[in-house]
Amino acid sequence: MPDDRLQSEWDRMMRMPAEALAANSKLPLRIFDTAPPMFSSLAREIADLIIANNKAGRPTVLIQPVGPKKHFAELVEITNRERISWANVISFNMDEWMDWQCRLVSVEHPWSFKGYMIRNLFSQIDAELRPAEANLRFPSPQNMHRYSDDIAAVGGADLCYGGFGYSGHIANNEPPLSRWWHITLDDMRRSVTRILPLNDETLVAFAHRSAGGNTRAIPPMAVTIGMSDILSSKRLLLISDGGAWKQHTLRVLLMAEPRVDYPCTLAQEHPNCEVWVDARTAEPPPGIITDAQ
Repeated sequence: MPDDRLQSEWDRMMRMPAEALAANSKLPLRIFDTAPPMFSSLAREIADLIIANNKAGRPTVLIQPVGPKKHFAELVEITNRERISWANVISFNMDEWMDWQCRLVSVEHPWSFKGYMIRNLFSQIDAELRPAEANLRFPSPQNMHRYSDDIAAVGGADLCYGGFGYSGHIANNEPPLSRWWHITLDDMRRSVTRILPLNDETLVAFAHRSAGGNTRAIPPMAVTIGMSDILSSKRLLLISDGGAWKQHTLRVLLMAEPRVDYPCTLAQEHPNCEVWVDARTAEPPPGIITDAQ
């Protein structure tokens, strides 16, 4: 397709009204009026999955991120109120931060995903309902060579859920940016757990949203599961209430052809993937300079 036709199609995607997205999307799309009921639905879905698998005598295998995380408190409340046992839940975290020398941040570090999960999810579940410590898996330089195999060994994830980044990443599967080496779309599709640096735009986005613009507060490296782990899950759920930060990327995720510079577009190949966003995130991105500061 000539460049002008590509640009025209891109512009069409960006201008499309929110109410037309679902009909033009390559993925099932659910738009919530506001974010709270979206996160309530996520908490309920996870709880119901565990309940169903417990009744069937099966383990529940989850691939979980720290982001989205607004559902954790409600998921804990449901678990404790309804006495849902997590004894047979196996949780694989998507990723973890590392310093510039590829050392994991400590669990006490304010950006530690492991620390966050323990403090805000697992330790909040009543002691008699908690998952076994051995079933809480977190990626690291020491286990990354077997992490993907460990997920496969327990039958793959029943549910993998997460956000999608400003740069089009899922977990930390960042779009490759280099003049000197190249990754094909198939390379990204087959990627497994590995170490990688954050792209500049991702680092700046985190700093702007969570650190007052202080980029030095953001760990520059991460260890992450690969796209092959995400795509092999039985169900994939992508969620965002990012508003203006995600309006552009949402439309690429839903309507563009799979492309290596937006790894999230590979989700279109998943047979059981849904995208959930709030109404603000579904709005068209502004095409002009506004008065917003």
